[in-house]
Amino acid sequence: MHFSRNLLSEKRSCLVPLMVLFFIATICMAFSREGNDDFNFAKREVLLRRIGHELLLQSGDSTSRVLPIKKIAENEYQISFEKEFTFQPDFLVKITKRLLIKDEFTSDYVVNVLNCNNSSVVYGYAISKDKKEDIISCIGRKQPKGCYTISVKFKPNGIYTAKNGYLLGGLLILVIVGVVFMKVKPKKALSKEYSKIFTFGSVLFDAQKRQLVINNDTIDLTATETRVLLIFASSPNETIERSRLQKEIWEDEGVIVGRSLDMFISKLRKKLELDPTINIVVIRGKGYKLEVS
Repeated sequence: MHFSRNLLSEKRSCLVPLMVLFFIATICMAFSREGNDDFNFAKREVLLRRIGHELLLQSGDSTSRVLPIKKIAENEYQISFEKEFTFQPDFLVKITKRLLIKDEFTSDYVVNVLNCNNSSVVYGYAISKDKKEDIISCIGRKQPKGCYTISVKFKPNGIYTAKNGYLLGGLLILVIVGVVFMKVKPKKALSKEYSKIFTFGSVLFDAQKRQLVINNDTIDLTATETRVLLIFASSPNETIERSRLQKEIWEDEGVIVGRSLDMFISKLRKKLELDPTINIVVIRGKGYKLEVS
């Protein structure tokens, strides 16, 4: 009995450092991921600059600059140019598809070409991971020379979501591990007492089979009834303190309920009443005693 209780206590004591270990690992992954994010942001900006570069080359401009990429929102970037240029919509679609596929966090995105003077949308299209959902129109119509900026807005399932996914995933593992350790009770090892057969009066008590045999009548016991009677049978005609019974029987369950003990004592009395020489009596202010006449 003490062995099984200690086993559970040891497992619960292991739970705390295990949860701490998982928490530290999760935080480490999150910070590690944050370091990778800086790299991926830089890589994304290089790809966007490359789009601007190839667009200028296609328009016949090999000398003017692509201005620094601006991040204008959480998942939105702007490509700006030093001089006016003209562009073919179908070429713009092709180079964004070809280059942005190299961004591992890019799935869906929307591209809008804006007029620098009034911010009106000159041309736009949407690319999806599922090609059937691509929205592309008006290709083949060359746009006149003008001042343009290109806005690329990515679907918010990219870098930040990936980082949060690692963190939330780690925390979820912590919760699951905690619940499993608290809910799943270790299989109780049978102590030597469980393998014994006790006799008192005309009662034969087989703890391993969870049975009473009284005058050739076999009576089944529940697991808890067996554990309670096992304590009494190990010390017949001795007072067993109520606190000891509560501690040894219910502490493994993580809660001690006084009424539960009274209920099981009552059930055992009824099952033992076939032998009038056996009774579980109350010792006022102390506990109970298995009286064997």
